[in-house]
Amino acid sequence: MSLPRSERTAITAVPEATVARLPVYHRALVALAERGATTVSSEELAAAVGVTSAKLRKDLSLLGSYGTRGVGYEVDYLLYQISRELGLTQDWPLVIVGVGNLGRALANYGGFSSRGFRIAGLLDPDPEIVGEKIGADFLVEVRPLDELEDVVNEAGVLIGVIATPAHAAQAVCDRLIAAGVRSIMNFAPHVVVVPSGVSVRSVDLGLELQVLAFHEQRKLGREEVRS
Repeated sequence: MSLPRSERTAITAVPEATVARLPVYHRALVALAERGATTVSSEELAAAVGVTSAKLRKDLSLLGSYGTRGVGYEVDYLLYQISRELGLTQDWPLVIVGVGNLGRALANYGGFSSRGFRIAGLLDPDPEIVGEKIGADFLVEVRPLDELEDVVNEAGVLIGVIATPAHAAQAVCDRLIAAGVRSIMNFAPHVVVVPSGVSVRSVDLGLELQVLAFHEQRKLGREEVRS
């Protein structure tokens, strides 16, 4: 079903920086809802996620949510708006390729289903792993990597997660895309190249730790200067 013109316009007008903040707002709103909060001011929500209230109001205005002066935002309604914008009101089947330590940890993560994601397939080339059943919400049997295309087609998968060693990442990425996957989450320490129309999010844990080490080094330097 196609969206009304107004909704299509709103979606395409949301900047990437705002999109990156929406999951953070979502997480904060879920916590508020669990505590029984019915409304939240822009100042309170902004403080909870670490942004300015002006930036938060601008982000939410792009979704068509402006709040009520003196009252703030209705928690449940704002949560629904952001969930809809993020696609969390739908069922998103995904596959995880690579069931080593990281892939196994992802498969056992219990937060996927509550956010609209369902692990439809686990794939690995290691025959000693194939046949194992892994999962938090429900068990999924690990299938041979040779069956990647079958798994994608059977479940209508549009999102693929790469948790392979670096040397295998590009080949797996190419196969996922050829099978019809349009969005890739890449945990391999390797930059994958994709054609236009395919979205990639890369998470390199080693790089993120290096960034943290940089900041710690700066803190130590400032402490030495002060002493």
